[in-house]
Amino acid sequence: MSTLSDLLAENTGLSGEAADHLQAVVAEWQLLADLSFADFLLWVPVAKELHPDGGDFVCVAQARPTTAPTAHPEDVVGARFTVDEHPQLVKAMREVRICREEDPHWYRDLPMRREAIPVKFGETVIAVLSRETNLAAPRVPSPLEIAYLGSAGDLCQMIADGTFPSPDTQTDVHTSPRVGDGLIRLDPAGSVVFASPNGLSAYHRMGHESDLVGTRLAPLTRSLIRDPFDATEVSHRILDALDGKPGSRTEADSRRGAVVLFRALPLRPAGQPAGALVLVRDVTEVKRRDRALLSKDATIREIHHRVKNNLQTVAALLRLQSRRTPSPEARQALGESVRRVSSIAMVHEALSVSVDERVDLDQLLDNVLPMVGEVATAEAHVSFSRTGSFGVVVAEIATPLVMVLAELVQNAVEHAFPGGRPGKIEIQVERSARWLDVLIKDDGRGLPAGFSLERTDGLGLQIARTLVESELRGSLSLRGPRSGGTEAALRIPLSRRL
Repeated sequence: MSTLSDLLAENTGLSGEAADHLQAVVAEWQLLADLSFADFLLWVPVAKELHPDGGDFVCVAQARPTTAPTAHPEDVVGARFTVDEHPQLVKAMREVRICREEDPHWYRDLPMRREAIPVKFGETVIAVLSRETNLAAPRVPSPLEIAYLGSAGDLCQMIADGTFPSPDTQTDVHTSPRVGDGLIRLDPAGSVVFASPNGLSAYHRMGHESDLVGTRLAPLTRSLIRDPFDATEVSHRILDALDGKPGSRTEADSRRGAVVLFRALPLRPAGQPAGALVLVRDVTEVKRRDRALLSKDATIREIHHRVKNNLQTVAALLRLQSRRTPSPEARQALGESVRRVSSIAMVHEALSVSVDERVDLDQLLDNVLPMVGEVATAEAHVSFSRTGSFGVVVAEIATPLVMVLAELVQNAVEHAFPGGRPGKIEIQVERSARWLDVLIKDDGRGLPAGFSLERTDGLGLQIARTLVESELRGSLSLRGPRSGGTEAALRIPLSRRL
C-alpha cells in the first residue's frame, strides 16, 4: 500500500511545505472523524504535468470513525474520481468554502451525506477533505452528539480557513488524548459547557467529586495537580487555547496519584472565538508499561553514544598519526580520513539524543561544513552560504547524505581555487514531497577539459558517486555552467525507500 508521501509525489507537484501541511491534517483527522461520526477522505487534484489525464481527483488518505459505522468498509485510497462523479470537490476548491450535497448520495446500497471541505495552506487550496456520513444507522440527537458535531463543524471551518492544524503546534497526536478518552468543551470565558462521561471520570479520579458543567476549568485543574509547576503549565495551556494559541500534549500527576494527559485546542471558526476543546486521558496504567519501553529506547541511544565515542577515538588516533608522518601526501590522506570519520560520528551524536531515529540535517551540516573548511588547504579563503532547508531525515539516509555533501564541498574547496585565490561556495536546497534536490555551486576555475565523473580517479568523488547510487538511490552530476565555476547537482528520492 502506497503511503501518503508516495501518492502525493506520484500525483501532485506540491511543495515540501504543502505536503507537510497535509501530513499534519492527516495526523489530526482521527479527531475530526470521531467528532463527526463520519469517514474522512483526502482528495488532491492530479497534476496534468505528471499524468496526461490530469484534472481528476485521487484519494490519498482515509480515516474511519471509532464512534459510528463506517461509510466505506473497503479501502478507497488510490481511487480516482472525475469532476462529474464528485462535483463538490472542485466546487469547494474554487469557492473556498464547505460544500454539501443537497440529497443523500448512494454508494453500494448505503445512503451517505457528503461534504467537501477545502484544505487551505497560505492563500491556496491544496486539497479537499470529503466528510462522508453513513445514514443507514439512524442516530438519536443527544447532548453528546450535539457537542461532538458542533466541535467538528468548528474544526472543519478552521481547516477551510487555513488555521487548523497550526504550524506552531508541537504535539505527538499519536500519544495525545483522543475523543473517546475524554472530551470537554469550554465557552469563550473558559467555563465547561459539555463534558463527556470519560472526561468527567478522569476528573473524578483526579479528585473532583461533582459535575463539571458551569465550572471554570483552568483554576479547577490547577487545584487538582500535585506539582505546582505542572499545575501552572496545564492551566496556562487551557488559557492559551481560549486565546487562540495552539496547544500541545501535557502530562501531570494529580494529588490522588492519577496520571492524566491534557491537550487543549482553540476553536476559532472564521476567526471568531468559540471557546476551546480539552481532551483528557487517564494514563496511570499506561505509564507503568511505558517505563519498560523507555529503558529500551535509552539503550538504543546509549549505543549511538558509544559508537560516536569510538569513532572520535579513531579520529584522534588518525590525527595523532598524521602529526608524526613526514610525508605531505600521507598527512593529507590521514586528514581527509579524520574528516570522514568525524562526519559519521556527528550523525551518531545527533541520533544519540533523538527519540525517533530522525536527524535535523540543517543543524548537523552547520557543524560538519566548517570542519570541511578546516581540513582544506590553509591558504584557501573560501566562504560558504546555504539557501533552503534540508529538514528532518530518517537515520538510514542521514549518514550517506552527510558524507556525500561533505565530499562534494571538500572537492570544491580543494580544486576550484588554485593558488589560494578567494572564492564562494553556495549550497542551494529544494525539498518537495518527492525529491530532495541539492545544488553545490562554486565560482572557481571550472572543470578540466574532458572531465568525466564516471572515469575520475579522485577518491572523494568516487566515494560520493558510490554512496549516491548504492545507499541513497539518487543521481549525481557535475557540470560547468556558462557563467563559470562548477555545479554539482544531487537528486535524492524521498518517497518510498525499499
